[in-house]
Amino acid sequence: VFYAESGGQLGDTGELLGAAMTRFTVEDTQKRGAAHSHIGRLAAGRLQVGDNVLARIDVERRAAIRLNHSATHLLHAALRQVLGTHVTQKGSLVAPDRLRFDYAHFQPLTGAQRSQVEKLVNDEIRGNAEASIRMMDYEDAIAGGAMALFGEKYESRVRVLSMGAFSTELCGGTHVRRTGDIGIFHIVSESGVAAGVRRIEAVTGQAALDYLNRLDTQLAD
Repeated sequence: VFYAESGGQLGDTGELLGAAMTRFTVEDTQKRGAAHSHIGRLAAGRLQVGDNVLARIDVERRAAIRLNHSATHLLHAALRQVLGTHVTQKGSLVAPDRLRFDYAHFQPLTGAQRSQVEKLVNDEIRGNAEASIRMMDYEDAIAGGAMALFGEKYESRVRVLSMGAFSTELCGGTHVRRTGDIGIFHIVSESGVAAGVRRIEAVTGQAALDYLNRLDTQLAD
């Protein structure tokens, strides 16, 4: 099933394959009421209402997005440990090449705080805790310590993501099976975007290794 953009996570891309070599290239997936809309172009053949198609997701892109989404939850928990429980999520973008996390805080991260946040996240990654998902009643989830996004509307039954004892939040996105799947986490930048709102951009997995390799090359040059 194609994931439709929600909670900051970008929609899936891929292909819809039909009879007689029909191929529809899916460039984005969005929610349209109760339905998921596959947005793209007909690359070959023809489609009409009632046709059966094979949905083929871009699995490499989906896998990269999973790393960044799970890392976002670890980042949120780490920021609350380092800066305080006043830190709450104010927005996010979960893309295949990076993550962006906006949070409530009143001043820039110091170098020591940035290093501490990175260390906490990478410690959890190396700990390789299981990422478990449960469906729970909303009230039970909150009473059990799950974090909910301020201002977000939730159904009576919610999806709870836990990564070891470090992070428990309500989330409907796609995630890793174990934190070790993330590989590595690196903060690229930290900046202010509004009064009382800071922004962190970071990379994980192969994108993080590529970023660090580019830094090494620039330093060598």
